[in-house]
Amino acid sequence: MAARLRREILTGELPPGSPLKERDHALRLGVSRTPLREAVRMLGQEGLVTLRPLRSPIVADPSLAEVLDEIAVLRQLELFSGGLACVNASDAEIGTIAQMVDRIAEQHATGDKLDVFDLDMRMHRAIADAAHNAALSRTYGEYLARLWRIRFLSARERADAPRVLADHRDMVAALRDRDPDRMMAAIGSHLDGLVRNVTRHFQRREEGPDQP
Repeated sequence: MAARLRREILTGELPPGSPLKERDHALRLGVSRTPLREAVRMLGQEGLVTLRPLRSPIVADPSLAEVLDEIAVLRQLELFSGGLACVNASDAEIGTIAQMVDRIAEQHATGDKLDVFDLDMRMHRAIADAAHNAALSRTYGEYLARLWRIRFLSARERADAPRVLADHRDMVAALRDRDPDRMMAAIGSHLDGLVRNVTRHFQRREEGPDQP
């Protein structure tokens, strides 16, 4: 249930600001209110839904300033975990991350956008886990979940694919060489691209649907 609603939100079928009326969506999806309520709660934890006391929840619609504040925190978490992963990751973990990077590259142009995005996020989570710091991994995982939609908006910019894929390759190379400086440079490039793409998305929204 949560997966279906997540896909509808990320693909824009349920646009930002739209209400999630419990009765209407339970009927539409052919489920009782209890599993729907639990799915909405989960999506609230991911930042995809805004929960409101005594009112229907709505699809989250954060401002650009709020999004950029969250990305600033994400940057520090990724830099920290990436640097630690260069020191602490096992060869097997690095091999698994490299395989994910290869699959993303193979599927990036023609694969299902949401499936490729999910694989991309699992790759980033694998780097954080490879830091072998339980507190950091837990914090990163919780924060990454809250930024699903933000990162998906960036991932839709397939014109940016060469830079994205190059960053991924540099991350793998940094892990293999045990080079924290190179890893931090690759992560910095990646997050700079995220900021550009998300800012572009908000600018297009302000310009209106008729703008290119």
